Amino acid sequence: MAQGEGRLTLVVRDDGCGGAVVGAGSGLTGLLGRVRAVDGMLECHSPVGGPTVVRVVLPYQ
Repeated sequence: MAQGEGRLTLVVRDDGCGGAVVGAGSGLTGLLGRVRAVDGMLECHSPVGGPTVVRVVLPYQ
């Protein structure tokens, strides 16, 4: 987790098998909707074989 320039950045990494896809019926779709509702950004990198890394950037004042 990092703060700077009016943004909060959260990074979550797991040791799973990878293959997570935003919009494929996963909980990531709901999370993306919530992040976008506050003008945030969500990135998901999840190559087959892992790891999955999700990065969320949220604005704050």
